[in-house]
Amino acid sequence: MSRTFLGMPATAPRGVGHLRGTEPFPAAARRALADGQLRRNLGHATGTIRAKSAAVIDELPDWQHLRAAGAGIKADVMARLPELLEQLEAAVTAAGGTVHWATDAVEANRIVTGLVRASGADRVMKVKSMATQEIGLNEALAAAGISAVETDLAELIVQLGDDRPSHILVPAIHRNRREIRDIFRRAMPGVDADLGDDPAELAAAARRYLRETFLSTRVAVSGANFAVAETGTLAVVESEGNGRMCLTLPETLITVMGIEKVVPTWADLEVFLQLLPRASTGERMNPYTSMWTGIIPGDGPRAFHLVLLDNGRSAVLADEVGRQALHCIRCSACLNVCPVYERTGGHAYGSVYPGPIGAVLSPQLTGVADNASLPYASTLCGACFDACPVRIDIPALLVHLRNQAPHPAAEAAAMAAAAYAMDRPRLYAAAQRAARLARLLGRRGRGLPPPLSGWTAARDLPVPPARTFRDWWSSR
Repeated sequence: MSRTFLGMPATAPRGVGHLRGTEPFPAAARRALADGQLRRNLGHATGTIRAKSAAVIDELPDWQHLRAAGAGIKADVMARLPELLEQLEAAVTAAGGTVHWATDAVEANRIVTGLVRASGADRVMKVKSMATQEIGLNEALAAAGISAVETDLAELIVQLGDDRPSHILVPAIHRNRREIRDIFRRAMPGVDADLGDDPAELAAAARRYLRETFLSTRVAVSGANFAVAETGTLAVVESEGNGRMCLTLPETLITVMGIEKVVPTWADLEVFLQLLPRASTGERMNPYTSMWTGIIPGDGPRAFHLVLLDNGRSAVLADEVGRQALHCIRCSACLNVCPVYERTGGHAYGSVYPGPIGAVLSPQLTGVADNASLPYASTLCGACFDACPVRIDIPALLVHLRNQAPHPAAEAAAMAAAAYAMDRPRLYAAAQRAARLARLLGRRGRGLPPPLSGWTAARDLPVPPARTFRDWWSSR
């Protein structure tokens, strides 16, 4: 057992939250924008989710108070995270579970792979889990000769299509039903060759395939939406019932959970169980809310293992501004309102966590230098902050991370020169007088010559005013 990450190291360990070998966001985004079908799929899906979510949120007169409560609980958790994690470990252990501490993706994969091998199984069934995607668990299991079957319908579509998720809540949001039918016909074992694209028919085909998995697989791997420190209770919320099957039928249950998912008490959990479904799926409550505490003889799995995953989170926690990203409850509300995400989709981000939250979380987990373009994948319109059920100020985090990203030498020199001039009143006044010469460039909107032409390619060049504030002030 290792608790070394409780010391909160200053640098993040290497993980796989950012997909290796992916192209920078600007290039990937340009390619995605050229895919008309992708944009139609995304626009339809995000628009539908936005409308559903807005309708059920409007039913609650205290929604803003709930948001404030969620933000307050998360801030409290971050302030005393080591204490809460040790409390959680003690409660899980007392209930018959076993707790493992994983500093990074490599250690987490080694722990899970070892547990599956020790059970004698060569196949696991999985509940949808961002944490296991972050560490590349499926690939690690495959390398060890263990197959993993995704039981969430959208995750199954992505897995059978040899694809990557494009959305936190709806991983196959970039696919339409005809594409899903083709994937099932091509890759699903035992599927009817004449399978149609009716949603009910597609769901029935997946149900037949998954039923055999549920009844014959002895090990399940899950994530966790929340963990209650005072009781050692884990919670998974989902909409299909596949999670309930995975959490109750197998002999061994292994849960991989990011350390930020802990909450102090049951009363705190109540707040999030109101916030999450409305912000994510547009439902008043999740159809399936499963909770378990350790093991109970004769009921459910015989062995329960909880893997507490750091993988860079301690480094994020050490940044008093950046730690807000750890408040995220993975509702995906920010994705559904983001004009950038709606046009590019999740693959362009090159990260397990796409959209606005991915633009601030992924760079911190793996290092801003490795994800330097992601903090710029935003218009800073603020829609993500308005939608976030725990009030994460994503626009402020984006600006914070932009300041940490490496900048071109020419830009750094220009900013240094501007700072030098602004710190010297006489020099600044002279620069203002010189700026008037820019009026000779002509009308508003005229571009600048290279190497400054890139700036005016997407925005107008403002014409300096005929009279500066200093002149106005002097005359008054």
